[in-house]
Amino acid sequence: MLSFLGLHVLGRGTAVYSGSVIDVFDRIDVSEEAVRSTLSRMAKRGLLTRHRQGRRVYFGLTEHAGQVLEDGERRIWHTGAVNRDWDGTWTLVAFSLPDSRRSDRHDLRSKLIWAGFGPLQNGLWIAPGETDVVRIVDELGLNDNVTVFTAQRAKPTEAADLARKAFDIDAIAERYRAFLARWDTPSPLPSAPDDLARQLVLHTDWLQLVRQDPHLPAEHLDADWPAIRAEGLFRDLARHYDTTASPLAEQAIEQIRPARP
Repeated sequence: MLSFLGLHVLGRGTAVYSGSVIDVFDRIDVSEEAVRSTLSRMAKRGLLTRHRQGRRVYFGLTEHAGQVLEDGERRIWHTGAVNRDWDGTWTLVAFSLPDSRRSDRHDLRSKLIWAGFGPLQNGLWIAPGETDVVRIVDELGLNDNVTVFTAQRAKPTEAADLARKAFDIDAIAERYRAFLARWDTPSPLPSAPDDLARQLVLHTDWLQLVRQDPHLPAEHLDADWPAIRAEGLFRDLARHYDTTASPLAEQAIEQIRPARP
């Protein structure tokens, strides 16, 4: 759903008809019930606004949702497959939350993963480079539960060992290889009915990858790191589908420009 909204709603100032969303997701075998449930849940969480015209319901982005999608857009298009400018600095986040705040702990971990952190040991997460954690803890109201500092490794600790302890580098590489196996073919995703469906699945696959990629320093990655080839492939396919899927989206997706409150 985030991929759909980023592709077809972000930056337009519009709201999309729920039936249109159902139609697009039907092309990738997602049920109407699942789509309606997701839209309703996102509206309850303050990510979507509802607008009615007659019996039709349209969904637009809240300011917060726009920020989330813009952040994802930056990660997809501007971060790059590897970190070539690392200066040896690590950002460390230490936290301790009781079981009574399990939900806060889960949200913090999820946001840390998105920001490129990995767990070095219980309650201590690290990310390469200087990473701004202020917005994360402010959003969650955890300023009193989190300690943040930057540091560089010292003997006998090696940076490569830190990377291996905090991040499953082999698993990250395997996810990129799976992406290449799925999309680096003459006819990707042959089961999809059209390029509008392929575009949505492509962006969703890639978003899942970058959400789990800590953007590790190039010096600690293999010379043939598969993310580099996968990123090039994604960009080529995304540009292709941007052209071929646009007329299909115009036909399938009904949008309105809601009146300002």
